[in-house]
Amino acid sequence: MTITCDVAVLGGGTGGYVAAIKAAQLGKDVIIIERAKLGGTCLHKGCIPTKSLLRSAEVYSLLQQSEQYGVESAGHRLVFPNVQERKRGIVDKLYEGVQYLMRKNKIRVIEGSGRVIGPSIFSPRSGAVAVEFPDGEMETIVPNNLIIATGSRPRVLPGLEPDGQYILSSDEALELEKLPESILIVGGGVIGIEWASMFVDFGVQVTVAEVAEQILPGEDAEVAKELAKSLERRGVKILTGVQLQTDTYATGENGVSITALHQGNEQVLEASQMLVSIGRAANVEGIGLENTDIRVVNGNIAVNAHFQTGESHIYAIGDCIGGLQLAHAASHEGIAAAMHLAGEKGHVYDQAFIPRCVYSQPEVASVGLSEARAKELGRSVKSAKVPFSAIGKALVEGHTEGFAKVVVDTENGDLVGVQIVGPHATELIAEATLATVLNATPWEVGNSIHAHPTLSEALGEAMLAIDGQAINV
Repeated sequence: MTITCDVAVLGGGTGGYVAAIKAAQLGKDVIIIERAKLGGTCLHKGCIPTKSLLRSAEVYSLLQQSEQYGVESAGHRLVFPNVQERKRGIVDKLYEGVQYLMRKNKIRVIEGSGRVIGPSIFSPRSGAVAVEFPDGEMETIVPNNLIIATGSRPRVLPGLEPDGQYILSSDEALELEKLPESILIVGGGVIGIEWASMFVDFGVQVTVAEVAEQILPGEDAEVAKELAKSLERRGVKILTGVQLQTDTYATGENGVSITALHQGNEQVLEASQMLVSIGRAANVEGIGLENTDIRVVNGNIAVNAHFQTGESHIYAIGDCIGGLQLAHAASHEGIAAAMHLAGEKGHVYDQAFIPRCVYSQPEVASVGLSEARAKELGRSVKSAKVPFSAIGKALVEGHTEGFAKVVVDTENGDLVGVQIVGPHATELIAEATLATVLNATPWEVGNSIHAHPTLSEALGEAMLAIDGQAINV
């Protein structure tokens, strides 16, 4: 059977279903092809479930510290199956919401595995999609335009492949029935640090082993150092500049062990289980790219500024093209692609405008360039930072760790980047992102009135501090 449409989207994750909605809003007849569930990694195996667990861990940790707030809460206990049940309830609710959006926008969803096929009797050019259903039946979708949004999967470290028992990826960790006594987290990037923060709040002994010289490689060094100090105060053991000798990996009655080279010395790292979190790999295999002129570079689909591949009627967005593998980045890439194929003038898409967030305790968020990266690019910059300990609302909330940092170009006064580590950083970064998009100067942001007492005052003060005009520090 052959079905024609204006736009087919291969992959119904965050980027895919947002692209489909935008295309439908622009009057296109749209089909989504999804082999699992709408919502993809973000909804089912990433953003939403992990943040649900992080919130439960935060509440549990807060209860243990409640006497600091004058509240006695004796008798509280962690019931981890209930934590998992809450997580599943949130995911199910949002999944229902995505299904509703498909019906609302009259988008047809075809549940099956899609593979791009070359020129055939169905279409004189590449871009048709052969869909295989679980029962073995086949169907061919012939669109005028195709958007590939196949996402990514946890990257595997050779010699430490997940087995679901001793070695976990984030996928298996999300389905744990009980918490381990201890965990060795291989990788100190965003995913690894979020899990470290979560596990330690749940009372698990945590060790993080990162090959780079700092956790959160690529982020501001001062931010990484501040976060590491906070995690270590809470009991997380952090080892950076570590080389794991994967051939020494072993399992035993007490869990796992592996030898690591750290600061010129060998040491054996042991834990009940190991979580490997070394990033994500694009899903580009098995989807028929070899039948097209689409290029794969360094494991990612190559696209131009409009997200067109080597075949102009085929677009690719989200994790499968690399770059910032973030749900909100994929969504905006999907919108840009849908608008371009519809002949509409798209919004400006610039990775410098995309905020990056880490939902640890304390949180980390940034937008634009770090001070070090700006200097590497040859820009003359200066920076200023304001500690949350100087902000009244932070004292009220009992979270005074961290700071807001602003980086500015000394030649033209442009805002180059903002980094925040501290309470609710992932919410506060929105103001900085807007300032970046609007090309606002630090003076303009600093002199806009920030309500008192709020945590946002830290960012306002940091903007003023660039020119030595801060009031409260």
